[in-house]
Amino acid sequence: MVSVAFDRLEIQGNILRGYRRNLVRHLVLEVRNRDAARRFLGVAAAGGSDDVPRITNEAPGRARPDAFFNIGLTFAGLRALGAPQDTLASFPTEFVEGMTRRALKLGDFGPGAPEHWPQPFDNPARVHIVASIYADFKASLDKAQAQVAPAFTIVGVLDGRSLPNQKVFFDYKDNISQPRFQGIDDPEQRRVDEPKDPLGTVLLGHPTRFEGLEFGVPVPRELGFNGSYNAFRVLRQDAAGFERYLTTAAERLLSHPDVGQLLPKGEEGWIGAGLDRVGALREIVAAQMCGRWRNGVPLALSPDSPLPEPGVSETNFDYPRGSTCPAGSHIRRANPRGGQIVQRIANRTRRLVRRGMSYGPDFDPKLPDDAERGLLGNFIGASLGAQFEAVMYDWINLGLQDPDITGSNDPLLGANEPETSWFDLRLRNGGHIRLRGFPRFVWARGGAYTFLPSLPAITYLSKLTG
Repeated sequence: MVSVAFDRLEIQGNILRGYRRNLVRHLVLEVRNRDAARRFLGVAAAGGSDDVPRITNEAPGRARPDAFFNIGLTFAGLRALGAPQDTLASFPTEFVEGMTRRALKLGDFGPGAPEHWPQPFDNPARVHIVASIYADFKASLDKAQAQVAPAFTIVGVLDGRSLPNQKVFFDYKDNISQPRFQGIDDPEQRRVDEPKDPLGTVLLGHPTRFEGLEFGVPVPRELGFNGSYNAFRVLRQDAAGFERYLTTAAERLLSHPDVGQLLPKGEEGWIGAGLDRVGALREIVAAQMCGRWRNGVPLALSPDSPLPEPGVSETNFDYPRGSTCPAGSHIRRANPRGGQIVQRIANRTRRLVRRGMSYGPDFDPKLPDDAERGLLGNFIGASLGAQFEAVMYDWINLGLQDPDITGSNDPLLGANEPETSWFDLRLRNGGHIRLRGFPRFVWARGGAYTFLPSLPAITYLSKLTG
């Protein structure tokens, strides 16, 4: 059911439906002139002007302006704008503490620890607003940035882009499975038959999957209602290290007595044209670690080839007992769908909206380099604690959903160390081969917990006094 109080024109865009633009620029802003910042927000929420970009809403049949513009505020940002103490006290602990103080819970230690984060995330007290501009051309990003600059101090600029074929630097097709919401028609998901999620999955003040439970709405209701929370993450991806490990693992597998249950001789061509045995094994390892072949085909529907005939859906599948998708794979950890897990009631309650684009130079696996590159990711939900942090802590980095993987980390996203890492490759006869010794492939380079207010809430903030 959709709440009668729900008005899509009041919701910021890019939450319920993605923008699908080629470029993004995230501006990290500090509020130094409170009055100027409030005036900016008031004009932006009211439709913008020649000097202020319009905040984009979730409008049906949304027109495509030159640039989409949205904002998220940190706890420090709300305080900098002058939010009263009773309002600040009504926000949940994880948001108040912020991403830096929650680092250990997220697996941000070692190279990903906050003490290694570069500017501006080395000083979270100055991270007040993350303003995001989505466009197809750099000139549109530059124009919006020039409009923002007079009202704030820009302490950080992060540019991202869509890679060809919806890929990330690990060469996987990404951004495939997203929640779809009751009462929201998204043409991109009309062929998806996963259960629809209630609006309370991402919007405060609406029913959730838990009967009789809604996540707390900060006060006043004008500020909190229809808001969301976002874990904004700068995630470095070690593409060269990942490709090196795939080769190492494939070469070790060649001499394993059960390798024929992983790849029978003569079936290399099912994996890819022109692949030798090492090349085919590399792709099998990559597919099982992720839960999808690198072209997006799910192992749950096509365990033996990324090119099934006839083709299969990338989204319409589940994990029944004995599924051909390894329990420890990335996509199964992050979204167990209807599969059997220890925390049975939690199956679909931790769904997150994921919006992300890549940053850094192109990567050529034939000419690998160690330049910094990765993902500018947004992980959006109605509760940072019950959704984002629970996924990262319980499922990604502890494997608590299944006794067979408990004590292991996600092979792609997890906080792995070569001395302790392990992952079980699934064999055709139901057995497994355990891989060990892989390093961490993804680690944080910054981030912030932000609150994504509704447009009425932004107007409320613009009218604060004092």
